[in-house]
Amino acid sequence: MPTRRKLALVARSVILVALTVLCTQETGWRRPSPEKPAQPAPAPPAVVPSEAAREASAMDALAGPAAAGDLDVMTFNLRYASDSPPHSWAQRRPVTRALLTTERPDLIGTQEGLSAQLADIKADLGSGYDYIGLGRNGGDSGEHMAIFFKTARLLPQESGNFWLSETPTVPGSKSWGSFATRMVTWVLFADRETGRHFYAVNTHLDNRSENARLHAAQLIRQRLAAFGSLPIVLTGDFNSAARSSSAVYHLLVDQAGFRDSWTTAPRRTKPYATIHNYQALVPGGIQADWILTSPGVTASAVLMNTFRLGTQYPSDHLPVQARLRLP
Repeated sequence: MPTRRKLALVARSVILVALTVLCTQETGWRRPSPEKPAQPAPAPPAVVPSEAAREASAMDALAGPAAAGDLDVMTFNLRYASDSPPHSWAQRRPVTRALLTTERPDLIGTQEGLSAQLADIKADLGSGYDYIGLGRNGGDSGEHMAIFFKTARLLPQESGNFWLSETPTVPGSKSWGSFATRMVTWVLFADRETGRHFYAVNTHLDNRSENARLHAAQLIRQRLAAFGSLPIVLTGDFNSAARSSSAVYHLLVDQAGFRDSWTTAPRRTKPYATIHNYQALVPGGIQADWILTSPGVTASAVLMNTFRLGTQYPSDHLPVQARLRLP
């Protein structure tokens, strides 16, 4: 027979086991399973390019935040939307979205945009933007000289289009040996912030014929003179060098009196050829994309935006930006 001491030890063991079971049921604790090899942490969710690229805008980095009354303007040859890689619109759209949503200019003069492409850009910019413009073949057909604008800042009053030809009211018309149909879109804006009015004018001159470019510049000069004394901001791909030896530049700047924001702004970035064709940038190359203004409009800063994601640029042109102050 077990001794009284042995019976007491057995009883104590039974009580301890019971208490352990009870505690396990109440706390949910479980004996740890044998240690397993460490597993790699799950990869973070993919970041879309527009989120990855949200840094300070290039204009703010150059000139600081815009002051009250400053007007941030961009001219941007979008390169028409193509389905064919490399540099298809599907590849470039996220880069364009990241660029534009970071910079968020008040006014953007675009060239070459196709109707669906412009709708994509409007969707990417969000409800705070709208655009005005026709296709160069009339209606929504063909490339547009669309003018995007912040609706909270700028209120369209009037708008119109004319074609760079001997029949400027005829959609799709061309003259003077022009390779392609070329046109102008203009908008008279009221600036909600300052109460001032000004004209935004946007164009794209021919890429092959110097004769067509010169006649087009003469027509633009003539048409804009009819706008009267209100300030004018003229954006475009002029397919001409921004120097007096260029007939188009000489006519518009030296003769007509438009001011080149690139030369008048006290702050600017390094200059490059604005048409890079997705190749290495060329310092000091031909500046074919301009922001011109009527006298009295001052530019405090101007830049060529070299933004890209990896090796992908948003277009075969560099956007040009200016911070302006209307008189």
